[in-house]
Amino acid sequence: MVGDFSLEGYGEAWRFDPGVGQGRFRRARDAWRDWLAGADVDDRVSEVGTGPVGFASFTFDPEAPGSVMAVPAVVVGRREGRSWVTTIGDVGLSISTPPSATGADPPDRPRYVGPSHPDWEWMDSVARALRLIDSGRLEKVVLARDVEVWSKSPFGVGGLLRRLHLSFPECFTFLVDGLVGASPELLLRQSGREVESVALAGTAPRHPDPGLDEQLARRLLGSEKDLREHELTVRSVEGSLREVCSRLDRNPEPTLRELVNLRHLSTRFTGLSAEGLSSFDVLDRLHPTAAVGGVPRQAAMEVIAVLEKIDRGRYAGPVGWFDADGDGEWAIALRCAQLNQTGARLYAGAGIVAGSLPEDELAETRLKLRAMTNALDLRA
Repeated sequence: MVGDFSLEGYGEAWRFDPGVGQGRFRRARDAWRDWLAGADVDDRVSEVGTGPVGFASFTFDPEAPGSVMAVPAVVVGRREGRSWVTTIGDVGLSISTPPSATGADPPDRPRYVGPSHPDWEWMDSVARALRLIDSGRLEKVVLARDVEVWSKSPFGVGGLLRRLHLSFPECFTFLVDGLVGASPELLLRQSGREVESVALAGTAPRHPDPGLDEQLARRLLGSEKDLREHELTVRSVEGSLREVCSRLDRNPEPTLRELVNLRHLSTRFTGLSAEGLSSFDVLDRLHPTAAVGGVPRQAAMEVIAVLEKIDRGRYAGPVGWFDADGDGEWAIALRCAQLNQTGARLYAGAGIVAGSLPEDELAETRLKLRAMTNALDLRA
């Protein structure tokens, strides 16, 4: 969900594993088209998000298994005060809502277990990445870290989603197969041939004092290091979209994307895609952007595999929904956690460029992790 628009799926009518490798988005597209070929569709609403819709979450690394693509048996949609229900098959409208979506939150709080690797080791990886940047092999690489928490009782998913949406109403709140989060970054919105994407890179904290907060905003807009990091991400998104768009426009200068606890430099793209392309085809070009990978793309992926030392899973991969035409809305899975019964693994990353300081990058990941730790902790 984002703003006043939400899609909630219950049950499962169809599931597909797109597999691994560079062809996974095309396999997802083809499997969805094949499944729809035998469907008899009665869409009496005919608005965005109505008719057959599915949800998907792809792993960050194309060679990593674990991507999920599924069509719920029942989808409840809401937008601008209107609601609708889509059913697949013979599911009756009396289907009960799963307890995880409506039940009370457990009377427990998350316990901190810790990261997979100590903080000093992650900062050492940042320092090694900076040496590679100085040598000319890289211009930018994003390094992520994780933190594990656990609880005596299962986390109340319904309450967790509500808290995330209330705290970050301007973000994309999502839950797909245990991956839950509130991402600030629109990877792709596609309707027909119209496409939209937002590049975010360059981060600064917020301050409760309005005067100091304004100073932080001006400092971010004038930061040579953050502007360079942002421009690398902008170039990667622009290059990918130009491969599939006959027209492409962008903000001439970065603007500020303001969240409760953070600000990001932001550049919005709008364009017109080539005929016959679905959102899966565009994702195939876009992912991974330099916002979560690096520049050059392949060199950064190789460095991430060596230096990061964690399995990102579906963190930093595309997550979103799609409709019968292959249109949809996709975010980058950021500010998220992978839930596992009474445990959760939280992820955050930072873009490393020339001028980055390991201590500052560690502080940035801690600030980003607060989005999920506060949502999981009922006392926050």
